[in-house]
Formats: sequence, C-alpha cells, structure tokens
Amino acid sequence: MTSTTAEAPTREPLREVELTIGGMTCASCAARVEKKLNRMDGVSATVNYATEKAKVAYAGGIQVADLIATVVKTGYTAEEPPPPPPGTPTAETPTAETPAEEPADDPELTALRQRFTVSAVLALPVVLLSMVPALQFDNWQWLSLTLTAPVVVWGGLPFHRAAWTNLRHGAATMDTLVSVGTLAAFGWSLWALFFGHAGMPGMRHGFDLTVSRTEGSSTIYLEVAAGVVALILLGRFLEARSKRRAGAALRALMELGAKDVSVLRDGREVRIPVARLAVGDRFVVRPGEKIATDGTVVEGASAVDASTLTGESVPVDVTVGSSVTGATVNAGGRLVVEAARVGADTQLARMAKLVEAAQNGKAEVQRLADRVSAVFVPVVLLIAVATFGGWLGVTGDTAAAFTAAVAVLIIACPCALGLATPTALLVGTGRGAQLGILIKGPEVLESTRRVDTVVLDKTGTVTTGRMTLQEVYAAEGADERDVLRLAGALEHASEHPIARAVAAGAEKRLGAALPPVEGFENAPGRGVRGRVGGQDVEVGRLTSRPLPQALAEAKEAAEAEGRTAVVVTLNGVALGVLTVADAIKETSAEAVRRLRALGLTPVLLTGDNERVARSVAAAVGIDEVIAEVLPEDKVDAVRRLQSEGRTVAMVGDGVNDAAALAAADLGLAMGTGTDAAIEAGDLTLVRGDLRVAADAIRLSRRTLATIKGNLVWAFGYNVAALPLAAAGLLNPMIAGAAMAFSSVFVVTNSLRLRSFS
Repeated sequence: MTSTTAEAPTREPLREVELTIGGMTCASCAARVEKKLNRMDGVSATVNYATEKAKVAYAGGIQVADLIATVVKTGYTAEEPPPPPPGTPTAETPTAETPAEEPADDPELTALRQRFTVSAVLALPVVLLSMVPALQFDNWQWLSLTLTAPVVVWGGLPFHRAAWTNLRHGAATMDTLVSVGTLAAFGWSLWALFFGHAGMPGMRHGFDLTVSRTEGSSTIYLEVAAGVVALILLGRFLEARSKRRAGAALRALMELGAKDVSVLRDGREVRIPVARLAVGDRFVVRPGEKIATDGTVVEGASAVDASTLTGESVPVDVTVGSSVTGATVNAGGRLVVEAARVGADTQLARMAKLVEAAQNGKAEVQRLADRVSAVFVPVVLLIAVATFGGWLGVTGDTAAAFTAAVAVLIIACPCALGLATPTALLVGTGRGAQLGILIKGPEVLESTRRVDTVVLDKTGTVTTGRMTLQEVYAAEGADERDVLRLAGALEHASEHPIARAVAAGAEKRLGAALPPVEGFENAPGRGVRGRVGGQDVEVGRLTSRPLPQALAEAKEAAEAEGRTAVVVTLNGVALGVLTVADAIKETSAEAVRRLRALGLTPVLLTGDNERVARSVAAAVGIDEVIAEVLPEDKVDAVRRLQSEGRTVAMVGDGVNDAAALAAADLGLAMGTGTDAAIEAGDLTLVRGDLRVAADAIRLSRRTLATIKGNLVWAFGYNVAALPLAAAGLLNPMIAGAAMAFSSVFVVTNSLRLRSFS
C-alpha cells in the first residue's frame, strides 16, 4: 500500500451510507454484492440478506452513485434511504414524516402471494394426476402439460429472470439451481410427449419416493416442474412474511414517537409536527399524551409510564426538574417540558440506531456461512453433472440419471445458511429493545457465553447513587416528627448532598411543608445552625455535648454499617439522630441472585471505603469486594481479574466507568448513566434496574444458541441431503419440498425468540 493511500483516511474521514439492495434471493447473492463492493478502493461493506441492506463505509473520491453503480453492474438494484423532510435532523429520526413501519399491504409480499396461489391451484391437479394412477384418464398427460406450462413459465419467472441475470454476470445462485432443475424437468417432459411415447393415449404414470429405472421416452416430470415451483414459491412467501415479522419489533420501536406536539408560543399553545420541535422549546403534555422528546419538566407533577420504551411496568413520579424521555406516556397531571434533545439525539432515536446497527452486523460464525454460500452453488452444479454421469455410466438409464441430477439441483439451497444468523439477530435484538436491552452487535453474543465473572460498580448500579434519609432515632421523651420537622427545615436551606437528603426525606415523611428558618449559617466542622420557630436548632455530624446512651449506640451502629449519622440538637440539648446513606436499590439483591443462577461470580467494585462496601455487598449477597479504588484504577481492577483467567463482564453507569466497561470482555452500561458509559458498553440497559443485566445475558445467550441451532440445521441439512439426492433416494419433488421448508424452519425457529421474557 502506498503512503498516499494510507494517508487518505486521515485527510478525509470515512463516510457511511446504508443502501437498500433489491433482487437478492439467497445468501450467495448477498455474498456477491458484498464481495464486489469491498473490491472498490476505500470501501468496506457488509451486506445482510435478511434485512436486504448494505452498510457501506467509504472514503476518498468514492461517491454514493459509484456504490450504486457497482451493485447494479453486479445484477441487483440499490438505492439510498429517502431524504428527511425539512426540519428533520436525520432520516433515522422516528417521526410522523419518516414512518418506520412498512405499509401494511407490502407490494412484494402481495405479488408473491398471488404468484404462489395461482401456481398452487394449477400445480395441485398435476401432482395428483401424476402420483395417483387411479385418477389418470386417457390423455391426462396433455391436461397436465396445459396446467404445468403457465406454472413453469409465469410462476417460475422470478427464478428464470434472476438466473439469466446472474448468468450474464458470470455467477450462479440458488435461482440458477431452481431454474435449471425445473426447466430441465419441463424440457424432458416436452421431448417425451412430442417425440417419445409419453404422449400416447392410455399412458399411465406411477410415483416413487426414490429414483427408479424407467423407459426414458415414456417418462414425464411435469409434477416435478409444477410442484417444485409451487413449493419454492410457498417457501419464499413464508420466508418473506417471517422476515417481515422478525423486523416488526424495530419498526414498532421507531413508531413509538409522538406525531405532533403543543408548543408554547407567547403564552399560547400551538400544535406543530414533532419534526419542527427545537432544543429549548417548551411544550405541554396532557394526561394520556406521549412526551414528544427528551427534556426537563419545568412545570407540573405527574407519573410517567415508560413501559413501551424500557419495559418498566411501574410509572415513575416526576416533578419540576425531573428529566423525561420522549415516547413515554404522561399518566397523571399536566406537564410543561423544555426540550433538551431532538431528532437523532433523543434516546428513542439512539436506541433504534443501536438496534438497527446490531441487526445489520455479522457474527464471525455467519461470515463462515457466507463463505460457504458463495462457493456452494457452483459446487452443486458440478455435483449434479457428476451425478448424471455416474448414474448413466453405472446403470445406462438416462431417465434415472436425469432424475437424480435434478434432485441434486433442487434440494441444494444455501438460503437456510444465509438466514441462520440475521433472522435470529433481527428477532433477538428487536425483543431486547422491547425489554429495554440494546445489543450493540452480533460479536457481543459470543462474549456473553464465555463470561464467568460480573463486576458491579456500586454507586448508581447497585445503589441509587443519591443520599437518602434512612432511620430517625428520637431521644427519650422527644417526638420523631419534631426531630424531622426541625432538622428538615434547617437542612432545607443547605445545598450539601446530605442536607438535601434529610430535607427531602423529612418533607416526604411529614407530608407537609417545612417551617421557615432564621439566621441560617454554616458552622465549620460542626454542621449547620439557625432558628426555627424562635428556637435554636443545630444539625451536624459532630457534637461537643455527650449523647444519651440510646442515641450514642444508634449513631455508632449506623456508622459501623457505613451510614452517615447526623445529630439534631434543640436549644443545646440532643433531640435525635438521623442516618443517611446511598440507598441500595430494591431490586439489587434479586439481581445478584439471578446473576449467580447464570453461573456468574459477582464482584462489587467501588471507590468507597472498605466498611461501606462490605455493608452494601453483604446486603445484596456479594462475597467478593474491591474497595477504595480510584476511578482511573478501575481498569486495573478489571485487568487483574482477567489475568487470573476470568472472563469479565462489567456493569457501570458513570463517566469513570467508561474505561473499565471498554476493558472488560463484556461491558453492560446502565442507560440511566452517562453518554460516555453507554458509548463504551457492549450492552445498554435502558432502565436503571440491575435485574435487566441478568435478562440481557440470558437473552444474548438464547439468541446465540438459536443462531448455532440454525446453523447446525442448515449445514446438517445440506450435508445429509446432497448425498441422498445423488444416491437416487429422493424424488425431485420431495427434494423441492424439503428445500423450501429448510428456510422456513430456520426463520420459524428464530421467531421463537419473540416469546423471551
């Protein structure tokens, strides 16, 4: 490679485009398109047969038109996604103007259904007449020819057209096998009818599951020609419909967004399309309406139902200052929200982009299948010729040799190989999106199988990440409500995290507003003090006065468990003790149990002191703790575990977790965390529930198992079927049925992932 070529990507960064590819009928088609695109200088392409899309990265002087021209020269069609309407940031944004859902009446599916229906109606009498001698009457063969001709010519036209296109480009695909096989059967029948003895009145015809020796000039294969075309059309129709169902979850995700929104303009509500919404706009969300985009509540309080986006069934309370996500539903009162992110920057659009990227990717095992598919058809053609020659040489029976060769041509289908991975990925990643699990790419699936250790960041992952009021201990003769009222009022005037926790907890437990404070001041080293209701109140971690025994014991016990204890005094007399801690999430203990059930060893990783870390670990059932770790040392902790021979998954949500997430064999980023963490993770858990981490690993493993099961079937089918056909143990029509339903089996097996829960 010259230095000029090597420097080109530095001068001009890679651009990306996604092309919709038309005319692909099997995995070898996708392999050909991918090979041709990758031969272009500065181009790296991945073509997915299941999604019928090509993801292309290109640099230098290459233009999109050049990419399309290359695809067209290969014998297929290509087009860019439609441009976004005015005001829409990107084409990927899920809005009313860029609907993600395909039309309910898919023209391609409708045409395929029509072609199959007509072919099946015409082919059925032919198959029955050929297979059941009792139904055969004088000159029945001529009626069969009349019915078979339109099936082969019109019904099989897509196969013949594709085969001819591929032949012009010096290639062979599954269509080549079907076209050659059915035309050969039809052509033999024409010769036998017009130039042999098959057209004689009173001719009778039997049906055998295997190849049998017959008189060639009196043998016709009309039932093979008509039946195979009808069966393969049925397989194509079922496959296309199943593929469409497989991608339904992504389309449903894209459709979650609101269509229009009521924006406040000069105090008035104006209804506009969501695409025209800009950052900083304030919009109204009434009860039952979808929140138009990500933003911050500036007025009102309500409960927000995020189940369609995150899978979380319990509505979340929001008030002024709370962040809300687009496509979630306002389940309570009227809200006014200020837009923070719009278009492709929203969480919904980013989720859809991640899912689509994963669906368009390829696992390493799929690349092997693609390489096999690329050489499979030419090899099958050679096997068919060898089968014909072998049978003819051994038996001298031209008809038997021909039957075996046709069976070889028809049964060999690489489609199941091409569909094995992408269909499972389509369904698995789509189902994950519905459950709030985003799988970044197919290579992630392999990692989930090997993982044996899961490292859990404490703050924001196992715990809520914010200080919360825990217990209230009142002195003898004092009232807990008085302790809360006085401490809450004083702490409400402070901005310290512990003070905010005390104030918020007091307000929530009392269910009333806190009294005003006079003369508020910070007392360095002691806490805060002021006057509430004309009385001197002080709240702090240290006190110069001795505490009553009960309060002293409560304070010591709390601090031994890693909680922060603050003392409340009234007019110089200890009134009570409050404990504050980073609360453990209610679901963390169950999540740890689920992770253990998957064979994983949980490890708690935190920068907190050993005592606090041990307390949290004991509460959720974790035995191994790595504490007092600086943010920059988290990567070293992960690598130390890896050096012990462990395969490590890391779950985190903060900026200081990003490097560790990237260093781990599998990174799981909490979607409630920072963008840096989400970008570094391999799996994103949209809601902040640690139980989803176990679900994500289970889903990934199930998807990988489905892919491997599909590939075992696809490889096994071809390995077993070809020798059977070559040995004359399969009638061509039975071979056609087996071939058609091998692809249907793979897609149907993948669709079982839709029921994952």
